[in-house]
Amino acid sequence: MVTGVLRGVNEALDFQDIFPVRDAFEAFCRETPWGALHFTVEQNAPRSAARTALCLKALLRFWEPLQSARYLFKKLDAVLTLEDLMRAACGWVMDAWCPMGEAAVRARLEDAAERMGRATREDSVEAILREMPRALAYARNLKHRDVLNNPEFLRERLTMLAPGAFERVSGACTSDLLGQLYAWDRQLEQS
Repeated sequence: MVTGVLRGVNEALDFQDIFPVRDAFEAFCRETPWGALHFTVEQNAPRSAARTALCLKALLRFWEPLQSARYLFKKLDAVLTLEDLMRAACGWVMDAWCPMGEAAVRARLEDAAERMGRATREDSVEAILREMPRALAYARNLKHRDVLNNPEFLRERLTMLAPGAFERVSGACTSDLLGQLYAWDRQLEQS
């Protein structure tokens, strides 16, 4: 439903200057349990570390009521608890920002949200480098996989990104990193 409303708003605005409206709509929805859940799980746009932290903090405020429900995610025959849903949808957050794998899901998300909320550019680079092996595992048909698998090359390229471009990958979301890997692969092909 949230996606349908947002699509309708975008159409009503004729897709002109939609980002401020989208941001306001998201902020409004994060004040409800289902809105917080939606914007945490639905990764439909590049997410900065700061924005992801806001989503996680909103979700964590509603943890108790959301924990009473069961969820479907990607596999329609698999009913998930909230913890299972967060592992499936946000495992990348925990791995990149809170790599201590044995803690409870909620505790790891709390730690990740705190770290993302106060992250420096260098903190984000380190989180991105922790998440890059997962992104590379999903990447297909890279012509320069060996170069893109080199942490020093990745660190150098990340430091060269303009602030806006870096902000879009600063959350270390696997899908956002995949897009950046493909862009770098194309740049290497042209050089």
